[in-house]
Amino acid sequence: MLTVTTVNVNGIRAAAKKGFVEWLAGTSADVICLQEVRAEPEQIPENVREPEGWHTVHAPAAAKGRAGVSLYTRREPTRVQVGFGSAEFDGSGRYVEIDLPGVTVASLYLPSGEVGTDRQDEKIRFMGEFLVYLAGLRERAAAGGREVLVCGDWNIAHQEADLKNWRGNRKNSGFLPEEREWLTKVFEETGYVDVVRGLHPDVEGPYSWWSYRGRAFDNDTGWRIDYQVATAGLAKVAAKAWVERAAVHEERWSDHAPVTVAYEL
Repeated sequence: MLTVTTVNVNGIRAAAKKGFVEWLAGTSADVICLQEVRAEPEQIPENVREPEGWHTVHAPAAAKGRAGVSLYTRREPTRVQVGFGSAEFDGSGRYVEIDLPGVTVASLYLPSGEVGTDRQDEKIRFMGEFLVYLAGLRERAAAGGREVLVCGDWNIAHQEADLKNWRGNRKNSGFLPEEREWLTKVFEETGYVDVVRGLHPDVEGPYSWWSYRGRAFDNDTGWRIDYQVATAGLAKVAAKAWVERAAVHEERWSDHAPVTVAYEL
């Protein structure tokens, strides 16, 4: 069994003070993919930066206090790669991948975007480059008899079932037609599988992000934007997927909840 968790921590130093440390101590995951770490490694408390029993890889952004992705593994990786060969984005703290026996695992923080701004243009450029990389990654893995798992905050709700208020968000970044079409290409043209949706095909959600504004969490007015995206062989052995949603608002240590999948290897 390989259990993998992905979560956007919304600032690891803040999360560590609100419950992340306790969650980490109690998790049964073999691999944890973190996004929006927003700290240099030396700024992260030691018990979080290098906790006992874990091998860690931290890829901070060149821009201080922004983005940042990390990977925690019980087994030491045989290879580590920061970035995906992009002149623009490799220093942005948005992608890191490692090799474990038989599988390449990556933590992704795709730009969030904002319609009508440079941020949306950046997101579109990232998507264009990353799609090409994903296709090549799958081909290289297949040639070597390996599977691929890209986990993270993809910042796109793919289907209407992936966000509560889809009608009100059709013109907003995260649910734009061109973004959704791009994600369809990831699944239909490059041969990857949305693992959680595959295990929960006929439900709304399960959501993984709720705004801190209003009563979004209490009313479950959420978005499903945190995905585990796998090559077909790995997706076939996914046995169970769940969102580790806090029982009450006060117990949240991020505006995202961990998304966990158990794979029967």
